[in-house]
Amino acid sequence: MAKLKIFEKLKGKKLGPIEVSDFINVGIARNILYLTGAILLFIFGALLYGFILSEVRSVPISDAMFQKGFSQLKNPNLLIDRKNYTLGLYEDSVLIKEYRANFGKSINAPKTRANDNSTPVGEYQICRIDTSHKYHKFLQINYPNLDDAASALRKGWISQKEYNEIKFQFYYEGCIDKNRILGGNLGIHGIGKFNFIIKNLPFVFNWTNGSIALSDEDIDEIYSIIKVGTRVVIK
Repeated sequence: MAKLKIFEKLKGKKLGPIEVSDFINVGIARNILYLTGAILLFIFGALLYGFILSEVRSVPISDAMFQKGFSQLKNPNLLIDRKNYTLGLYEDSVLIKEYRANFGKSINAPKTRANDNSTPVGEYQICRIDTSHKYHKFLQINYPNLDDAASALRKGWISQKEYNEIKFQFYYEGCIDKNRILGGNLGIHGIGKFNFIIKNLPFVFNWTNGSIALSDEDIDEIYSIIKVGTRVVIK
């Protein structure tokens, strides 16, 4: 209201030969202020609602394990469901805990090419762990795997030499170098700088280059359980 009073005072003023009212319409200014306030109120409400939902569904991993009768996980594996936006932590075939996940910006199709912003589909392994990543922590998977490479070879996208290089790295080096056609350097990571905002959104926001994103708190839990070689299935 104070700003509207300022507009009212300025309305009759002149700046040299120019009347301020030629540039300021109090009615329009009022509508802009109301709209801005409504937008800010909506954003605040959405974040508050998301925060409440996040707190309600958050169960510490230790409690989740206890509820399923486990004191430790000896054979953890991850099942990632693109359609339901979830990452499930399993001990063998027993679901221990499920996390909300975000994916690549192009969610409708599995990854086939570099820079397509899609998330790969298939069976992979954690091949490298980075605890000082820009997205908090990064658990790299061995994409492209042999199925990805064989499909690209059949389609003529990569040469036999490139396929053989991927095959060698798959068996002997763990992580695969980023391929000029298929891409690479994908995995599971946190959110980083905008963690509080994105994790508390009451809707799914797919924003990555093809990797799977969890909240920083959730990736910390996953990091405490998995190791290099942990099986990751993405469907």
